[in-house]
Formats: sequence, structure tokens, C-alpha cells
Amino acid sequence: MESFVAQRKTGQKISFAIGMISYLAAVAALAAVAYYGSILGSEHPIVASLAASVVFFIGTGVVLHVMGTVSLPDLRPGRPGHQGDDIT
Repeated sequence: MESFVAQRKTGQKISFAIGMISYLAAVAALAAVAYYGSILGSEHPIVASLAASVVFFIGTGVVLHVMGTVSLPDLRPGRPGHQGDDIT
């Protein structure tokens, strides 16, 4: 039986790479939160915006990571042996 799962495409590879960069940015923002939180206090606007950046980068990383690793079928019409090609 033929597999209908395609290899990862260039867009998926780019999404995966940017997702990993987003995870690294989240770690850097978390380190900045820890550093500035100890100096400025946890209620300072800079610390709050850095904490929001952590949430943003983690969310972005998760979405792009999933987009980059999901196994997508080849949905192009006209593939030989694919059911549903002979629509008459």
C-alpha cells in the first residue's frame, strides 16, 4: 500500500526553525524577567512586559513547532492510486 504522507516541505522546515528561535527568545526573556524583577521589583512595567513576551514567545514556538512537525498528506488531485480521483 502506498503511503500518502509527504516529506516535510520547505515551509515546514522554516516554521520549525523559527519555532526553535521563539523558544530561545522565551528563555532569554525569562532570564531578563528574573534579572530585572530582582532589580526593579515584580510590579514594574518593564518586568510585566517582559513576562508578557515570555508568554508570547512560548505560544508562537508551540504553534510553529506543531506546524513544522505535523505529517501532512499530499492533497494534490490527480495522483495515481488515490481514491477519489475518478470523480465523474
